[in-house]
Amino acid sequence: MKLFGIFFAALLINNILLIRFLALCSFFGVSTKISTSVGMSLAVVFVMTISSAASWILYHFILVPFHLEFLRTAVFILTIASLVQLEELYLKKMIPTLYRAMGIYLPLITTNCAILGVAFLAIDYQFNFIEALVYSVGVSAGFSLAIILFAYIRERMAPAPIPRWFKGYPIAFITAAFMSLAFLGFTGMFGL
Repeated sequence: MKLFGIFFAALLINNILLIRFLALCSFFGVSTKISTSVGMSLAVVFVMTISSAASWILYHFILVPFHLEFLRTAVFILTIASLVQLEELYLKKMIPTLYRAMGIYLPLITTNCAILGVAFLAIDYQFNFIEALVYSVGVSAGFSLAIILFAYIRERMAPAPIPRWFKGYPIAFITAAFMSLAFLGFTGMFGL
């Protein structure tokens, strides 16, 4: 039951995009089409889950025993960068259309503050390995839910008669604000 609570809280109650406001650059940049958002979601799920697991292992089995906790930021960033490079090479070779569609946002996964934030939060919340893994899957699922839902809304709004000064990013920011308010409602459901 505790693992479900961790997953559900990461997915909806503390959504990384709409409640914690991390990773907004990729949220606004990639969410213009559902297909691109799905590709970015899959890339983030992979990198976030693997990097969180690797960071947890490195922290608990290398940094803590040798009293090198102060190096965790550098170690976590190197871990994430390495995984993103592997993923980028894979996409370039195996799925070139998705690689081209994601453009500059694929390398930006390396600097995606949500991925680094999950690695830090899993350590700061003192999760064991399984809990950290469930947490990272929940956060990445919440990222996926938010970005795909947002892309769907943006696609539906594209042909709408929106005044010209609201088109593009202004209406996107307004929509994201309303989505954030909707997700904020989940905290009230559980008395958190």
